[in-house]
Amino acid sequence: MERIERLRVFLIESPIAMARLQGVGNVKGTVKRVLVEATSTSGLVGWGEAAPWEVFTGTAEAAFAAIDVYLRPLVTGAPVNRIRALTRAMDKALVGHGEAKLAIETALFDILGKRSGLSVAELLGGRVRDEIPLSFSIADPDFDADFARMQAMVPAGNRIFKVKTGVKPHAEDMAHLEAIRDAFGETVDLRLDYNQALDPFGAIAILRDVDRFRPTFIEQPVPRDCLAAMASFAAALDTPILADESCFDARDLLEIARLGAADAVSVKLMKAGGILKAQALMAVADALHLPGYGGTLWEGGIALAAGTQFIAATPGMSLGCEFYMPHHVLTEDVLLERVPNRNGRVIVPTGPGLGIEVTEQSVRGNARILAEA
Repeated sequence: MERIERLRVFLIESPIAMARLQGVGNVKGTVKRVLVEATSTSGLVGWGEAAPWEVFTGTAEAAFAAIDVYLRPLVTGAPVNRIRALTRAMDKALVGHGEAKLAIETALFDILGKRSGLSVAELLGGRVRDEIPLSFSIADPDFDADFARMQAMVPAGNRIFKVKTGVKPHAEDMAHLEAIRDAFGETVDLRLDYNQALDPFGAIAILRDVDRFRPTFIEQPVPRDCLAAMASFAAALDTPILADESCFDARDLLEIARLGAADAVSVKLMKAGGILKAQALMAVADALHLPGYGGTLWEGGIALAAGTQFIAATPGMSLGCEFYMPHHVLTEDVLLERVPNRNGRVIVPTGPGLGIEVTEQSVRGNARILAEA
């Protein structure tokens, strides 16, 4: 039986091309991530990535330690074709640290796909889509810079834009939304994301104001534990409410459904803590007829390749994805070739495993390595 023979872990830092301003926290300069390289007894290599965000799920340094110290003994010697058994063992050995567990699970899926000649999407049951509509976030502190990006992106086929609201004064948000609708009309699919920025008291007046811009959804307007307020917005507004920070797993979604607190859900592999867990979450969403959206934190190409494979194989993930980081924000990425974006869509790789190529040289040449083990 083929097993994992060696595990290497890299804590890396990558520069980003633009600042990101959003309700729960801001990012500028660089982002940190953790890369995992697993090698099987037959010499097959699989890659995974953990991209925590300290204000959202945890820290990259903690993910590095979780993999190196606590999960390594479970992974070394594990059969490559018993991924679900390994995920259960990791959950029993270590509470939390979903991103670290995802990175390992992804690396094993990558190896298993290469071993079988199948893509991860095929291992998950087969594709229902080959392309995923791409959503770009309007989150630059300099709105004029983002507006100029839109003027270049829309003619190139990009149609979905998610505006980060609630950080700047409400009047500024309204002016920016007005400018977007005036310039692009209904040719753009406009979405709003407050990232928990609003207090429940008085939020409905703000949301009724922005409702007139006919957004496809309003994402997470209030803090994650304010589900009663979310339910009141879902009942009062014509615009659907999308849950992000309020929904990490299937248990969260059951409570959201009980209260009627959202009409759709943002599914992030980093939140769910694994591809298999994300599919379990979407099984509940499918039963409730709640569509899924492919959200992101600050992942690079390895993690987002995993995300594209997951969405390709999951019918309910019908609201597109915001996997724009490697093409628009990271100045360098560790893939030899980035996952293609074409005409405003992410093209799902067709090769075995994740369908990407990573080498020692591409990692060391395109990231600052802070630690490795």
